[in-house]
Amino acid sequence: MCAEHTRASSLYPAPPGTDPTVTGKQFEQIFEQVKTWGTYAEPSAGAWQKATAEGVIDAASLVRSGRVVSTALPWNTTSGPSNANPALHYMTDLGVREAPEPSCNKDFIGVDYHGKAVSHLDALSHIAYKGLLYDGQVSKEVVTATGADFGSVSALGPLVAPCVLLDFTVLFDVPWLEPGTAIHAADILAAEERLGISIQEGNAVLVRTGHFRRAREAGIWDSSDLSAGLHVDCMPLLAERGIVLLGGDGDSDVRPSPTPGIHSPIHILAITAMGLPLLDNLDLEELGTACAEEERYRFMFMVAPLNIPRGTGSPVNPLAVF
Repeated sequence: MCAEHTRASSLYPAPPGTDPTVTGKQFEQIFEQVKTWGTYAEPSAGAWQKATAEGVIDAASLVRSGRVVSTALPWNTTSGPSNANPALHYMTDLGVREAPEPSCNKDFIGVDYHGKAVSHLDALSHIAYKGLLYDGQVSKEVVTATGADFGSVSALGPLVAPCVLLDFTVLFDVPWLEPGTAIHAADILAAEERLGISIQEGNAVLVRTGHFRRAREAGIWDSSDLSAGLHVDCMPLLAERGIVLLGGDGDSDVRPSPTPGIHSPIHILAITAMGLPLLDNLDLEELGTACAEEERYRFMFMVAPLNIPRGTGSPVNPLAVF
C-alpha cells in the first residue's frame, strides 16, 4: 500500500499547520469537554442507556433483505504476535456408546479476552484514568480481586440499536489503512457524506480500517503499539452526536498514541469520560462487503454480552441485520 494513502496525506487533512500531537493539557481539556459524569440514572451502564425502545423500533425498520452478518473473530487458540494469551478449548468428555443413551461429547472454553485476538465488549469498569472510573468512582475501591462492584458488564444487558459503518477503506479507496494511520474528525464527516449516512443520537458506530484484511494478506503483526484508529480529535464530534456504542476492527485507538504518556486515549475518553462501552477486535470484512452489496451503511445491530456479575467485559459475537 502506498504511503500516499496514510493519514499524513489524507484526502481530508486537518487544517494546515495543525500538530497531530495532543499535549497533556489539551487532552485534559477534551476530557472535560466530553465528560458526562452525573448524567445517567444508572452510572454503571452509562451511555448504553441511550438505547431505547424507540431505538429498537427504528433499528427494526432497517431490516429489509433479512441478511445477517456476524462480526466476531474465530476463537483463537494459536499463539502469535497479536495473541500472547491464546483462548482455551479442549474436550472434557468423549461420548461412547454405553447405557443409558445418549452418549455425550463435552468441551471446555476459557479466554483472557482483553487483548487483540478476541472480539469483546469493554464495560465501564475496564478503564481507569488517574485512578478514577466513569462517574468519578475510585477504581481501587470498587474493583477488587473478586471483580467490579461498579461498571460491571452485567449492568449493561443486551443492546439493539441502529448502527452505521464508517468504512474508511471506501473513503480513501484503499484495501486497508496502514498501521499508524490516524482518522480525524474531518474524515468522519467526509465518510458520512461519501457513504450517505448521518450519525444520530442513540446510534452505534463501527469503524472499519481493513485491519483483518491486512492481517490475512500481509501477515499478522503486534498491533499493541501500531494500528490504524481514531485520533483524539474525533471524540468531541462523537460525543456531540450522542452515540450509544463505539467499535472497530482494531480497538478504536490509533497507535502510536498522539498523546505522549497516554497509551489509549480513546479508551479513556470513551469509557472513563463519556461512559461509552467499546467493542474491540471486530471482524468487519464481511460487513463491509454486505454494506457495499446492500448499498447502504446503516443497519440493525445487536450485542448480547455474557451475563457476568462483576465482570469488566465479555467476549461477544455482535450481529448486523439488513
